[in-house]
Amino acid sequence: MHHDNDNTPRLISMNDAAALTSLSRTMICRLRDQGRFPEAVPLGEKRIAFVRAEVVEWIQARIAGRRAAA
Repeated sequence: MHHDNDNTPRLISMNDAAALTSLSRTMICRLRDQGRFPEAVPLGEKRIAFVRAEVVEWIQARIAGRRAAA
């Protein structure tokens, strides 16, 4: 059973995170290496995902930072 409001964390792929942020996969990797992007969730030996809410929060922080810098 799937409910949109069940508070279950949603995982998104690297490609989805790239699309959501408008960043390239390479840039996301750079930011991750610098500790400036949400931590990935390991799913397997060569597979990771991100918690969608954390990526959205990261985006909102970038927007808020823009306002603070103005």
